[in-house]
Amino acid sequence: MSVTRETVAKIASLARIDMGEEELDRMAPEFNQILGWVEQLGEVDTSGVEPMTAVIPQQLRLREDVIDADPLTGGGVQGKVLANAPAAEHGFFGVPKVIE
Repeated sequence: MSVTRETVAKIASLARIDMGEEELDRMAPEFNQILGWVEQLGEVDTSGVEPMTAVIPQQLRLREDVIDADPLTGGGVQGKVLANAPAAEHGFFGVPKVIE
């Protein structure tokens, strides 16, 4: 795939980026070079490589999910919180349906 000056102008227009004539002429070869690198990556044999989400192994530090019954530290006050709600449903704040 080859990127032309017109394609760069269309991309800039869609992205709401104001580009001058010189910038449009300069960006087309840069886009083509980037696409060449992407095509080059597609040629790499990755059949024996396990998929990974990060380069280094990471472990999430989790805490136990418990409700603290002490009202000073934030638990066991659902009824008091929902008492001020304009509409409470099934232990949650009720909100009007919004459909556009």
